[in-house]
Amino acid sequence: MLSLTDKTMVITGAAGGIGKAVVELLDNADVQMVLTDIDADSLESLNQQLGQRHYTVAADLVSAEGRASLLEVCRELMQPPQVLINIAGINQFASLADYSDDQLDKLISVNLTSQIALCRDFLSLLQEQSNGWIVNVGSILGSIGMPGYSVYCATKFGLRGFSEALNRELMDSNVVVRYFAPRATRTELNDTRVNDMNKALGNAMDAPGKVALELVHFLKNSQKRAYLGWPEKLFVRINSLCPNLVDRSFGKQLAVIKRYL
Repeated sequence: MLSLTDKTMVITGAAGGIGKAVVELLDNADVQMVLTDIDADSLESLNQQLGQRHYTVAADLVSAEGRASLLEVCRELMQPPQVLINIAGINQFASLADYSDDQLDKLISVNLTSQIALCRDFLSLLQEQSNGWIVNVGSILGSIGMPGYSVYCATKFGLRGFSEALNRELMDSNVVVRYFAPRATRTELNDTRVNDMNKALGNAMDAPGKVALELVHFLKNSQKRAYLGWPEKLFVRINSLCPNLVDRSFGKQLAVIKRYL
């Protein structure tokens, strides 16, 4: 198992459901953190709860200015970060026909474009450390396309592919890129329709604290990728090898899914 106590970590989406739970666990492990979120009030409240022991940067990471402000704070630390954990993200359960151009742009920008840009911006800083990690938090829906989530799936498929390719690109360097994929989680990103649909379909939904425990365990081992949940992780393999089987499964569920769209 790898030690986390000598690490400085940047956590994006730190004030959100999974992000907050991860921050609380890492705080108990005496990890130094740079916490960032677009919600300045929730971010400051979280740091106060933790005794003001960490650095905070309220920023919109979709913007170049927001990413630059975060990077500037990290470069000025006596012990710059060795780990970047990308948790920030948004969700939207909708038919493709119901998306406006602005909604398409926002979902892709927050979930994919800004995360790629942040990895690029932090790469030189991470390469200056003895070893560096990038941990991108995706989703089981980054491996399985689900009706009602076509655009969300596109962003998470993209993040998974980006993480895999970048890790291979950096295999001759001191930076490792890792990918962590939770299944459905009970956070504010999911509205009542989503919760009711998952209940109707019999889909399990994890509490943020459970996902956080799994993520911290993942940080302590040397795995490059992890997928949470059974049978979800099995479906990831089946979808890769025999996608027609998963097509038929969703075909049987489609009427229920569309009832909640």
